[in-house]
Amino acid sequence: MERTLRNRLTFGPIMLAGVLGLLWFDHMAEGWTRGWLGKDEMGRMHPEQGVGGIGLLILLMIILPPATAEVATLFTAEKVRPYRFVAAVGSGALAVHAFATQFYRFKPIAASTLAFIIVFTMLFAALRRAWLRESQEAIHHMAGTVLAMLYLGGLGWFLMALRVKHSPNPEHFHGSTMVIVMILLVVKFTDIGAYFGGRALGRHKLIPWLSPGKTWEGLFCGMFVAGCVAILCTRYANIPFPAWMS
Repeated sequence: MERTLRNRLTFGPIMLAGVLGLLWFDHMAEGWTRGWLGKDEMGRMHPEQGVGGIGLLILLMIILPPATAEVATLFTAEKVRPYRFVAAVGSGALAVHAFATQFYRFKPIAASTLAFIIVFTMLFAALRRAWLRESQEAIHHMAGTVLAMLYLGGLGWFLMALRVKHSPNPEHFHGSTMVIVMILLVVKFTDIGAYFGGRALGRHKLIPWLSPGKTWEGLFCGMFVAGCVAILCTRYANIPFPAWMS
């Protein structure tokens, strides 16, 4: 068995078990905290709604900072020199921001706070450069820091925003733990389907100059497996469909 495949089969289930454990806690914590979101803009309480995303926030705060620092290291190889610590703190702040958007008192300042995080990440990078009394390549450091933060921090923000979203219309989308599980499963099974489908059926190269191992057959197998997993998960994720798809 190839080392790459052996590592995937060994560490993949272990990591998946840890992720699912935190997401289970996420689901349970939402039930324990019902009524904690406060009053909406109309002064109404929503006792049926709890604080969502607690387990997901813990997961993101464990993964995002070191992952962002690693991405910043990769950027350095391309002569883009972000400040890893500043980028890691910024990506974590984005996850916290998305988590806070579910609280009614925070919603009026959510947009300005998001802009504050992005702008001040860039300013902290500039201040870091000024502290060293160096002006060379300051733009590279500032732009690289923001890019490293948004590259993974933006993804974490998007996942958290989906998790905590609650539409006032019961027929519209409502975030849940199962939605996050569905996203993770679809992404993982896309990789699994593409890997095994490509090995078994791969004949035509997809993008030889970028990734010689990828094939069109693997792409279609991955998309097919992902679609099947998504269909199986939708009934449990309670995702509404347009009327023409019903």
